[in-house]
Amino acid sequence: MFTISLPDGSSRQFASPPSVLDVAANIGAGLAKATLGGLIDGVAVDAGFMIERDVQLVIITDKSPEGLEIIRHSCAHLLAQAVKQLFPDAQVTIGPVIDDGFYYDFAYSRAFTPDDLMLIEQRMVALSGEDIPVSRRLLSRDAAVEHFKGLGEYYKAEIIESIPASEDLSLYRQGDFEDLCRGPHVPSTGKIKFFKLMKVAGAYWRGDSKNAMLTRVYGTAWSTKKDLDQYLMRLEEAEKRDHRKLGKKFDFFHIQEEAPGMVFWHPKGWAIYTEIEKYMRQLQRDNGYQEIKTPQVVDRSLWERSGHWDKFRNNMFTVESESRDYAVKPMNCPCHVQVFNQGLKSYRDLPLRLAEFGACHRNEASGTLPGLMRVRAFVQDDAHIFCAESAIQDEVAKFTELLYSVYADFGFSDVIIRLSTRPEQRVGSDEVWDKAEKALADALDAKGLPFVYLPGEGAFYGPKIEFSLQDCIGRVWQCGTIQVDFSMPARLDAQYVAEDGSRQIPVMLHRAILGSFERFIGILIEHYEGAFPAWLAPEQVVIMNITDNQAEYAREVERLLRIQGFRVISDLRNEKIGFKIREHTIQKVPYLVIVGDQEVASATLSVRARGGADLGTKTLDEFIALFAADVANKARVSV
Repeated sequence: MFTISLPDGSSRQFASPPSVLDVAANIGAGLAKATLGGLIDGVAVDAGFMIERDVQLVIITDKSPEGLEIIRHSCAHLLAQAVKQLFPDAQVTIGPVIDDGFYYDFAYSRAFTPDDLMLIEQRMVALSGEDIPVSRRLLSRDAAVEHFKGLGEYYKAEIIESIPASEDLSLYRQGDFEDLCRGPHVPSTGKIKFFKLMKVAGAYWRGDSKNAMLTRVYGTAWSTKKDLDQYLMRLEEAEKRDHRKLGKKFDFFHIQEEAPGMVFWHPKGWAIYTEIEKYMRQLQRDNGYQEIKTPQVVDRSLWERSGHWDKFRNNMFTVESESRDYAVKPMNCPCHVQVFNQGLKSYRDLPLRLAEFGACHRNEASGTLPGLMRVRAFVQDDAHIFCAESAIQDEVAKFTELLYSVYADFGFSDVIIRLSTRPEQRVGSDEVWDKAEKALADALDAKGLPFVYLPGEGAFYGPKIEFSLQDCIGRVWQCGTIQVDFSMPARLDAQYVAEDGSRQIPVMLHRAILGSFERFIGILIEHYEGAFPAWLAPEQVVIMNITDNQAEYAREVERLLRIQGFRVISDLRNEKIGFKIREHTIQKVPYLVIVGDQEVASATLSVRARGGADLGTKTLDEFIALFAADVANKARVSV
């Protein structure tokens, strides 16, 4: 007798081994129809998997998170089947699930065109409509190699040859197509209904530029038509908000071939940048951070001692001078330890919080530089906290509170938290890792902040918390982080005198809230679609005259507002006022101030807010008070 325990606490008894689908049918016909697979003691399996022992079972349907991954993985196979039917000479390689979809790489004599994509998608729809059963079989590695070589699938055979021979491999067949895969997969192609092919790109075989160029087809798949339609609408909205297009439209920045991955900031973009830097500088001062500045170019020996030369060498820009090797710093941490090491520190000096708007350079591949989102030259709101091991939880709690305050000021309320734990390759004892991971988890629990674990995703020197923002169209951006480091302070000889007079190595907390300024500004541009809140807007107020008679008054108002610290311009061109209002509305200036003869006579201003709201006539003092309140409220309340 086999006992199948279910999530609701009930169980089902079977005299002979049932499949996952048999259990679903035993519960109800509707559930059986919706079943895509199952979780047996937490491991995902096919709907046809035979259960031969007592287990905990969760039925996976299209409403389960695991169900969506099964659909997407199966849709990649549906894509490959369609390609093989339409282009028999194409060779299949790999087809993994990615965020919001999947891709599949093909080796073919030419790249696929948009017209090809349309034909492939039509064939996929037809194959889905045929509701072809999907079956699984096992082969030894060597048999699988011979099988795919016999089909002319030499890329697939090469993949299999790199797999240890000790394990049997699973192959999934649907009609005339069979592919190597761990699974699980949908029971039949009819379960894959809501999908779309998105684009074609080039990709080197195994990611190596020395290998052949393959054609990569990207697609998306969803559980319902509503989810697919919403996703496509989000993509359309994201296209409208592309920071590269908006950067050009609003004259914020540009990037050119002579300096790939490095930003030319224009006056408006630099105004945003410097306002963010000013805000962060004051905030860090108010929270006990001391700002420092460290060199851009540092001798190779320091990077060797810190471990970066071995682990990060390929991403570093290097230079030789007077028979010495130097690196342009890719990160600030080793230099901050050098500041800590100047003069012996006492436990009374801890925690020591050192902050730097540190300019870093990393030799990223030129093909991976999408505007501001990934660059070669960037500045971080970087800081390192040197503290005793017992202070980790308290420092993390303070940092988290600060981070949430900053994100709220920039208009983000949805924050996703992930705690990354020890990887296989790491430094430090398990006891130390236990303490560090517990301190991070306890700090989040103490603040009542929900989080998910990412097992094995920590850095080699310590666990970390990652903070991701959700923007106005639902995209998630990883920005903030705090990492516990037991390794670097020891490697670089950092010590302090403990209360008992002994020499101790401090714990080093690496932390950032915004991440890189460049990327964070790119996120802000897309989040606000260029319509920045008043405190961040590069031009906060524009003063427009109706005729030349008011030009002198407009200049005086501009001067007085500048004295108050506002970013203000005057538009005194000999153009119709309606034209000027439309132009500055398109530029999304928060406040439009209009002056005519009546305003000059009464020493007042006619004020409009961005979006067309008429705020009426105000004295200069009334407008300053209104504007100051808006700026003080940051992005929490903004016109």
